[in-house]
Amino acid sequence: MFNLITNVISNSNPSFRFVVTVNGAPYGVFTECDLPVIEWDIKEVVEGGLNSYIHQLPGRRKMTKFTLKSGIGTNLMISWYIATMAEQFNLVPGMGLRRMVTIILLNALKIPVMTWNIENAFPIKWSGPQLKTSENSIAIQTLEFAGGNITVVPGLG
Repeated sequence: MFNLITNVISNSNPSFRFVVTVNGAPYGVFTECDLPVIEWDIKEVVEGGLNSYIHQLPGRRKMTKFTLKSGIGTNLMISWYIATMAEQFNLVPGMGLRRMVTIILLNALKIPVMTWNIENAFPIKWSGPQLKTSENSIAIQTLEFAGGNITVVPGLG
């Protein structure tokens, strides 16, 4: 698996700084990424007898969305999106709708700087593919995902 990721990284243009893997397999490289916002619901509890104070208690964490822009992806990326839009959620055994998406930020030397692991992610919006006949990959203008729990891991770069 590491060889596949290394191959995607080494064969990509230096402007592609975000490598995306899904369940550990390389799915694409992108020049932009709008990372998820981690936000909590706040429950307000009014203090009895004290009109000037309201307790703000943490509630549930809100679900996240993130967007990848200006990239190229493998046929696995488009197959996942098409299967999701066709409501074929368990088309491949063991590969349901929700998958682990890992976004790896690379520096100019292609060394990982930061990694975001987003659990239970699935594609929800695709826009404006730009096709190139000279490439054996699928161009992506914007791809938006819904996701679950996020883990951030600092890199070496």
